[in-house]
Amino acid sequence: MKFLRLGWVASMLASSFLSGAENLGWHASGKGGAVVAENPKAVAAGIELLEKGGNAVDAAVATMLVASIMDYNMFCIGAEVPFMIYDAKKKEVKTLSGLGGAPLNKDSIKWYYEHAIPEEGGIKAVPVPGAVGLFFDSLSVYGTMHFAAVVAPALRILDGGGKDWYDALAATFRKLVEAERARKGTRMQNLQRARTRFYTGDIADELVAYYKKAGGFLTKADLAAHRTLIEEPVMVEYRGYEVYKCGAWTQGPYLCQTLQILEGFDLRKMGHLSADYIHVLVEALKLGLADRDYYYGDPRFVSVPMKELLSQSYGDLRRGLIDMGKASLEVRPGNPVAMKALADKPGKYRPGPGGTTTCVVADKWGNFVSATPSGNNPYNLCGTLGIAHGNRLRSLNTTSGHPNRIEAGKRPRITLTPTLVLKGGAPVMAISVAGGDLQDQTTLNCLLNVIEFGMSPKEAVSCARFSTRHHENSFKPDRKREISGLGQVTLQDTIRETVVRDLSGRGHRIGAAGGAIAAPVMLVHDRESNLLHAAGDPRAGRHAAVLQPEQ
Repeated sequence: MKFLRLGWVASMLASSFLSGAENLGWHASGKGGAVVAENPKAVAAGIELLEKGGNAVDAAVATMLVASIMDYNMFCIGAEVPFMIYDAKKKEVKTLSGLGGAPLNKDSIKWYYEHAIPEEGGIKAVPVPGAVGLFFDSLSVYGTMHFAAVVAPALRILDGGGKDWYDALAATFRKLVEAERARKGTRMQNLQRARTRFYTGDIADELVAYYKKAGGFLTKADLAAHRTLIEEPVMVEYRGYEVYKCGAWTQGPYLCQTLQILEGFDLRKMGHLSADYIHVLVEALKLGLADRDYYYGDPRFVSVPMKELLSQSYGDLRRGLIDMGKASLEVRPGNPVAMKALADKPGKYRPGPGGTTTCVVADKWGNFVSATPSGNNPYNLCGTLGIAHGNRLRSLNTTSGHPNRIEAGKRPRITLTPTLVLKGGAPVMAISVAGGDLQDQTTLNCLLNVIEFGMSPKEAVSCARFSTRHHENSFKPDRKREISGLGQVTLQDTIRETVVRDLSGRGHRIGAAGGAIAAPVMLVHDRESNLLHAAGDPRAGRHAAVLQPEQ
């Protein structure tokens, strides 16, 4: 893979953890490991762990722990994290579901159908906290360090003072460290002992007391039953690259479906950000999103025909629906089981608010991590523990027969969707995006910028983008699943006026964006130079750093 020349190189050593963080840039290159995230102190925490000999998982957890403080309102410690890892030793990709489910009590589920899932959030929209379990389980299985070492950067920030919940969260973190150190054991045993204190011990008791007082449904049985599921990713090949995503409990597979459709077009010949290029990507996205809204849900509860959805033969069928001269104003899910381009009934099923941050990490051993930590506002804060919760149950609904309808213990189908890309079985790219329903649309923009047009990550995340609102709103839990943005396309305001007029003439309903469309971060490994190139969109306040190897 070749790139145009990068500009100045940013690097930082963890010994200057706080002062160096203030000077971090948005792109960097080097060979000793890399971290890209939102807040510079979160990036610096990851770099600190890499410098101390930790691997990509150790660094990613340290980054996210700091993000739960510094990116508060985008992510919080009681929320969720979908997590992907390329394990260099085993040479495989796995996904970890740091996402909790709905209450297990069926009377509680009945309440939602009688009263509706609170659209504005609130304590009844809180799922089981998943991020903490993800941290301990990923460290147990893939990390190398103890929680005490990984949480140290976060504790330094909390101890420095700030929000009124800092002291309580610091005390909670220290309870977890205390549990880890309570008895001699293996690193994994110690980590799991700390995890147990959160989900079944005194911390769980305090959480449940808070839920009850605040009017929530979660019980200690819900907390005790929570597991971080380690799952197989979904994957498609595109132009010789292997693109990996989390399963249908996220929106991720529809990116793979969209790539299968696009494989049949000469995108490079169309030209970057030409009218034809934007048109065909938007039309392919509409088809992928229609299948997302029609079929996707927690695979433990619904039968998702994933093999058929991702097959090239189905992609070929769906490609034939694209009219290069006209924008579709219909919702058109297909029927992959019967191998029909269109389902027997048209889709009726419905970008929205939300808080999300980003995290991608690579280490010197070749491990890659892509994670998308998130926590929807308004938060529900257990003040005595400093643990804030989001309201991700808003991403479920009460529509009869819908694959994403709320059920006891069910994970919501979330928009959070990290990406790993391999070539020849080895990792070459990691992408994470904040932006709700825009996440995989932005991932597609950035991915094709690299694969089709040879851009560096710095260029790929900062050039003009576009998106569509031709899909269900993933944050509206109401029973009516109509599309609110049929045919709507948002273009960066730097895209040429001639292109805008051309697209409008094809029937697209055009809007303009002056700022960033979503918030991407990327890591790319250039095998020719053995350099890691890291970048995050500066318009979205993202930061990158590399750990330079010892000379």
